[in-house]
Amino acid sequence: MESILKNKYYLYLTEFFAGMSVMAVELGASRLLAPYFSSSQIVWTIIIGTIMIAMALGNIWGGRSADKNPNPDKLYMRLIVAALWIAAIPVVGKYIILGISAVLIVSVNNNFLILAGFAACMVIFVFPLFLLGTVTPSLARYTVDSLDDSGKTVGTLGAFNTIGSIIGTFLPTFVTIPAVGTAVTFLIFSGILLLLGLVYFVSKKARKGVCAMAVLVFILCGIFGHSGSFAFWENSLLYEGESIYNYLQVKETDDSVILSTNVLFGVQSIMKKGDSLTGMYYDYALAAPVMAGVNQKEDADILVLGMGTGTYAKQCMDYFENTSVEGVEIDQKITDLAEMYFALPNTIEVTTYDGRAYLQTVDKKYDVIMVDAYQDITIPFQMSSVEFFTMVKNHLKRDGVMVVNMNMRGTKEGNINQYLSDTIAHVFDTVYTVDVPGSTNRELFAQASPDMDMENMINMMQDNLALTPDTKLFDLISEVAQGLTPYEPGSYVMTDDRAPVELLGMQVIDELIRDEAEYYRGIYEKEGIRGLLEQL
Repeated sequence: MESILKNKYYLYLTEFFAGMSVMAVELGASRLLAPYFSSSQIVWTIIIGTIMIAMALGNIWGGRSADKNPNPDKLYMRLIVAALWIAAIPVVGKYIILGISAVLIVSVNNNFLILAGFAACMVIFVFPLFLLGTVTPSLARYTVDSLDDSGKTVGTLGAFNTIGSIIGTFLPTFVTIPAVGTAVTFLIFSGILLLLGLVYFVSKKARKGVCAMAVLVFILCGIFGHSGSFAFWENSLLYEGESIYNYLQVKETDDSVILSTNVLFGVQSIMKKGDSLTGMYYDYALAAPVMAGVNQKEDADILVLGMGTGTYAKQCMDYFENTSVEGVEIDQKITDLAEMYFALPNTIEVTTYDGRAYLQTVDKKYDVIMVDAYQDITIPFQMSSVEFFTMVKNHLKRDGVMVVNMNMRGTKEGNINQYLSDTIAHVFDTVYTVDVPGSTNRELFAQASPDMDMENMINMMQDNLALTPDTKLFDLISEVAQGLTPYEPGSYVMTDDRAPVELLGMQVIDELIRDEAEYYRGIYEKEGIRGLLEQL
């Protein structure tokens, strides 16, 4: 056997870095897919399942191949091929995702997210991870000299793979992705795999042409793939980057500055230039302070769970005097962007924490608690259960109001909004909803006081509105009051033990996509691919 492999240390090193790279690619896959398909449990399930399929097939094939032809050259050539494939992902991955999405959106009616996510994973990640799956059985064949020490040798290989996997789990999450982004993370770990193959062949003085070509391809991938722009069609973004939790982009229009955490749809936060009203659900949620009589109190406290860049918090400060507003936002990067691009005042205290965990740490009671943590399909289950809403209720003053932004309005029986509304109505006696025109949002208002009926609530809102000097706000809240509908609870209740928010959210997303795609399907049926391309 070649000198570099004689003492087995290089083989153990290969196992170590292969295990590390598998986990790094898995985490990179989640960040590559999240801007297009969200980062829900469904997407994670697809990624893990696909990778396990690839690794299993690689294990089987690699073992059979090593038995037939125990030549390390083949293994290290597979490592080079896998490395180049992974290096190419930042260059072509986003185009493959959008291409697959474009095909499926006009050809399927149900389970779009599952099918598109699974297809994207199969095309992008199965082949390189299949090749990496051949590493362990191949190395076992090369390292086992006799049955007497086979257990020790295989155990050592497993230990190196496991340790590498552990490091490959923590390093991308806490170091490379926050520091240099997903694209460069792919390049870093593909570079490690490439180096393993190059060192092997250089030590043998073999495959010089292949090695030179591999280096050239890697350099080209580094040049064209290092930017990591997910919204590559956008050329006027103020900011595009990643945090530990999110893909983030800040875009400026003639009248607004917008934060999005998803490439394909959704507005996470907005700041209107010259006007506190946004024309979105935030405005409708301002009915909550009116319901709570905030403008009649000398000191009022408002808490926003899911602060974002502070759209709602700033509105409350602008329209309601003698009001103290606190925000809880799990992503510190979003708070940083709020200060940089969204003029977040330093009078608004923001805590970087999970919303539910924050409530567990404080005893303070509030006049209004705004729950705005639901983002497309990404709904934290721990903030959608009976236990969570009970906690919110316990942090409200006797006349306090909770307002929840439900961003996916469904029509089917047992949809996500019905589940959330029934769950809340299981905790609060008085619940009202209002649909936000021109959007899929629905605002839900829940009052802590058990004595407030519809008539009394409307009368109180009118009295409080009389103290509102802003005519636009007066007109808007009057419209909200007229649109309020008492909610009749059903039996769809979510608990910490059972809260299928991902599947429920996916159903609504499918419904929305199906409705939006109907126009394009009609064009495709009449004019084919050319007709669709002309619409772009």
